[in-house]
Amino acid sequence: MKTLIIGNEDRYRKYLPFDIPFTQNTEMIFLGRGASDEEILSACADAEYLTADPMTQVSGNVIRNMPNLKMIHSEGVGYNGIDVAAATERGIYVCNCKGANAGAVAEQTVLLILGFLRHVIEGDRIEREGNQIKMKERMMVEGIREISDCKVGLVGFGDIAKATAERLYPFGCELYYYSLHQKDAEIEEKYHVKYLPLRELASTCEIISLHAAVTDETRGMVDEEFLSLMKKDAFLVNTARGDLVENEALKNAIVNGTILGAALDTVYPEPTTKDNPLLNLPPEYADHIVFSPHIGGITTSSMRRAHRMLWQGFEDMANGKKPANIVNGL
Repeated sequence: MKTLIIGNEDRYRKYLPFDIPFTQNTEMIFLGRGASDEEILSACADAEYLTADPMTQVSGNVIRNMPNLKMIHSEGVGYNGIDVAAATERGIYVCNCKGANAGAVAEQTVLLILGFLRHVIEGDRIEREGNQIKMKERMMVEGIREISDCKVGLVGFGDIAKATAERLYPFGCELYYYSLHQKDAEIEEKYHVKYLPLRELASTCEIISLHAAVTDETRGMVDEEFLSLMKKDAFLVNTARGDLVENEALKNAIVNGTILGAALDTVYPEPTTKDNPLLNLPPEYADHIVFSPHIGGITTSSMRRAHRMLWQGFEDMANGKKPANIVNGL
């Protein structure tokens, strides 16, 4: 058996679950992220299993030209880099690591909310400049909001949003959510959330936190119209995917005072480039965005969980069992 791994070899070796027999019975072929279709097919066109991180492109051309391919497993939760339609046409399972990083990303969401509310980036800089008292005096006049003073709206209500709700509820804030279908009363009671239609959620909450998957319907959903619905003292949090946000629209909304700002773990495109509009706000607005470098879901524990999931999926498939977390409906 051959398994093609598109990603950092050191990372895969570090998190390899040796107690899963498949890991000892397969030949692993490693390629770096960014490998071309030609490089992939030249290296391992006869592989039966393939894994790649969510940002890696696994094209229909690759999928159609790997005759022995049985299964593709994302290293993470996302799978938007994989041509799912091409895999489905060939009857190839596409799976993900559903829920593996839910707690980790939820922690990052809370961190970004607190970091924005408490002016952490600005405060660190001003403290280092020797102007601590100046900022302290200004903050006592301008005011600092606590999470309990805010209504938080969760856009999407999957594993990560639920984990976020669990962590935010003890802060005493009001929690709302939007998803394509309203959850039943037991779920809403369990997570202490109330349903609102998307437009109403955008106009009601001081914190809008994105937790939706990237689809044709959600790509660019945070656009000029969406941002115009938000409160002037509201801010956007994105620990999902940068593709959900139109960068120019968000930049303009901040500079024009339509919203207060944003806290972002994910920015489109990735890797983030220096000419990205969100990295080039006028100096007086630079502190209106807090960034983290897409590290919300890559804690040591979440990586271990994810790699166990993907190798267990291959093990199940090799033993004639249907793998878990199939995303293409086979």
